[in-house]
Amino acid sequence: MKVLFIGGSGIISSACTALAVQRGIDLYVLNRGTSATRPLPSEVTVLRGDIRDPSSFDLAGHTFDAVVDWVAFTPAHVQADIELFRGRTGQYVFISSASAYQTPPARLPVVESSPLRNPFWQYSRDKIACEDLLVRSYRDSGFPATIVRPSHTYDRTLVPFDGGWTALARMRQGREVVIHGDGTSLWTLTHHTDFAKGFVPLLGHPRAIGDVFQITSDDVLTWNQIAEHMAAALGVTADLVHVPSDAIAAADPEWGAGLLGDKAHSMVFDNSKLRTLVPDYVATVPFHVGAREIVSWFDEDPSRQIVDDRLDKLMDDLVARYRVQ
Repeated sequence: MKVLFIGGSGIISSACTALAVQRGIDLYVLNRGTSATRPLPSEVTVLRGDIRDPSSFDLAGHTFDAVVDWVAFTPAHVQADIELFRGRTGQYVFISSASAYQTPPARLPVVESSPLRNPFWQYSRDKIACEDLLVRSYRDSGFPATIVRPSHTYDRTLVPFDGGWTALARMRQGREVVIHGDGTSLWTLTHHTDFAKGFVPLLGHPRAIGDVFQITSDDVLTWNQIAEHMAAALGVTADLVHVPSDAIAAADPEWGAGLLGDKAHSMVFDNSKLRTLVPDYVATVPFHVGAREIVSWFDEDPSRQIVDDRLDKLMDDLVARYRVQ
């Protein structure tokens, strides 16, 4: 197959890029070439350009079995893709988000037919609008769209807490770390190599056209457990202070939007639909292993250990207010 990735060097897409070339896909990647964190495999054909600036690249003479846009976030982005790739690809894959699902969910586990509604987070509402546009385009004109909804997918560079390394620095210093709610809500973390094993087989799959699939791990943890795994990887014990999500949102609307619109609610997923097309799909990297990868990567180069001073101070303020004496 001949496939185009728009992006291709991000947290999720990098693992899919590696697996695609490993499985013999003739992979083209269109990006600006600005990322050095996840270099592209040598087998990739690189097209330099910015998808937001059509004058910066030339796809004349190219058709593809599948096109994946990893960096489409708004209906305007998707509409531009529809106009660019109509008649030029056998499949267009849009990367949506599991945060588009009804928040909080009415029932668990979440399946692809669960309602889409997120009144808390603009990012999620934009993803829903993108999906709506693609569904209409498929129904009205047969545009060959496939929608994929990842949940919280990570690689070794991504700490699962807001502020990145900030929470881990506090752990290492023996300081308290803020956890939203009582820390018992359930969360699903998916290693990017596991996501790739579910994603790459969907490329060029005729029964994926016009349909939607979620791809997640089946490894479900509480936020307390997530923090404890990170602390164990650091070789310390976590000192957790629980703060209501509403209080965090009042103190920091941006942090709060990601909580109230996503992480504060238990999210457990049923991957049965994916397995109808990818019957051998299984996620094999548990988070305690991923946590060690994260710590190792940050320790390899101390310059990566960036503390968000504003968030660090905010955590101190929240700890002072909510720590149980």
